Amino acid sequence: MALETQIQKDIMEAMKAKDAVRLAAVRSIKSAILLAKTAEGGKKELEDSDIIKLIQKLSKQRKESAEQYTAAGRQDLADNELAEAEVLDKYLPKMLSEEEVEARLKEIIAQVGASAPSDMGKVMGVATKALAGIAEGRTISSIVKRLLA
Repeated sequence: MALETQIQKDIMEAMKAKDAVRLAAVRSIKSAILLAKTAEGGKKELEDSDIIKLIQKLSKQRKESAEQYTAAGRQDLADNELAEAEVLDKYLPKMLSEEEVEARLKEIIAQVGASAPSDMGKVMGVATKALAGIAEGRTISSIVKRLLA
């Protein structure tokens, strides 16, 4: 709940500072939280980890939109999306470097006892839970493939 309180405070600060980009980004987080709480089968209270997942999704959406805007020749819209993504990324935990991910994956592979590419499913199941929020799934997958090859 602490992250949700921080987001509410940041909305107020952005309003006072008249920072439109930051306000739009933080409001999108608040909106996603409210949607998650009111969704059918949703939780009444969200954990910080749930909120982080929502923020990661929002950030990824902004970055993908920016790519599409750039491809369509609308750099002004792409810049706005990237600015919002940058604000969203400030709420996320620091991502691990590839070397750090590889070191953790070697530990997980040893723990699971995987040795062949056919064991990738076992490794990925444990790795995605252990590295949730601190490493991208694509990065994890590519390193696991390389280590098990």
